[in-house]
Amino acid sequence: METYLLDWANLLLRWLHVIVAIAWIGSSFYFVFLDSSLTPPVDDDLKKQGVSGELWAVHGGGFYHPVKFNVSPPKLPDHLHWFYWESYSTWLSGFALFLVSYLWSPSVYLIDPKVMAWTPAAAIGAALAFLVVFWLLYDGICRTLGQGENGDAKVGAAVLVLVCIAAYAATQMFAGRAAFLLVGAMIATAMSANVFFWIIPGQRTVVADLKAGRPVDPIHGKRGKQRSVHNTYFTLPVLFAMLSNHYSFTYSHPQNWLILIGLMFAGAAIRQFFVMRHGHKLGRNPHPWKYAAVGVVVLIGLIVWLKPAPSPTAAAAPAVVSYAQLKPVIEQRCAMCHGEALQSKGVRLDSPALLQQHAQTVYQQVVVSKLMPMNNATGLTDDERALFAQWFKGGAKVD
Repeated sequence: METYLLDWANLLLRWLHVIVAIAWIGSSFYFVFLDSSLTPPVDDDLKKQGVSGELWAVHGGGFYHPVKFNVSPPKLPDHLHWFYWESYSTWLSGFALFLVSYLWSPSVYLIDPKVMAWTPAAAIGAALAFLVVFWLLYDGICRTLGQGENGDAKVGAAVLVLVCIAAYAATQMFAGRAAFLLVGAMIATAMSANVFFWIIPGQRTVVADLKAGRPVDPIHGKRGKQRSVHNTYFTLPVLFAMLSNHYSFTYSHPQNWLILIGLMFAGAAIRQFFVMRHGHKLGRNPHPWKYAAVGVVVLIGLIVWLKPAPSPTAAAAPAVVSYAQLKPVIEQRCAMCHGEALQSKGVRLDSPALLQQHAQTVYQQVVVSKLMPMNNATGLTDDERALFAQWFKGGAKVD
């Protein structure tokens, strides 16, 4: 029953997490586009009001005319929408999902004895420390390096080094799948913390000053903008890290930390292309194709590097594999999690009929993606995976 309820919690939290993440990332992407596409106002009345940029757009059968006040509008409207619950909901649902999966069963998800054999409590503590320590170091970098000349470039270089160190450390401490996810969660925590500790408090100060009739300090807008820009470049690396658990060929590689860094770097470079593309259309900067090219070249390099070599074990497998040949492998490697006592994900493989019922899933998880067994905890060999492959290709017969 516990496994069944955890599966429901995982499903519903994942669904919620994806929904609110779409809302957060969507609004982030839209405002980056909007900010990069604004042009100086033409109307004299808008200029007198302090409007610094405007945009005309058409969508859904209507025309829209958003304008931006660089510091503050002359008068606050009665209704002011705040963009923060998208961020908070994404982090809270993501952390809850991390809790019911990785932290609830650390021996299964977090720990790989071949990487580091430690206690579940120590692994949980280290995983949580990653989230906190990265934020503290990142925030310290922004505070110390981000205010002076070429501050953005210095912060970018320092954060890149910090992420590389964290990626290497995570893959040396945790199971590959958990390490990739943890690096993504670590960066996502910093993104949400930017909203909670910097962007929203700065905006609240500006609103309070306007209501009290005090002069507005533009530093709050500048700081909020800086952290918002950082979140923009974090987005695609985080999305890859969150999706990576479906692709074991990335996190199971001996140099998985380099793969993680390479894919996140490619995502950030491609994001830079899209950010600068809006400015290029208005003649503000050269065409940013070089950033997209760098990202694509990195991706192609990784594809070539990870190309699988022909497996001699698969060629050595019998042309036809019967259920009788596969049964001892299932009993030794699979039944402990997919048997009568524990039916993980509602899947049982401890009878011929049940194995045949889940044949497609078994082939996908064991042979194609190699996701199962989780972290290969039961030590399934390549020869045994080849047996599953030949059995399925032979019709998945059990008689």
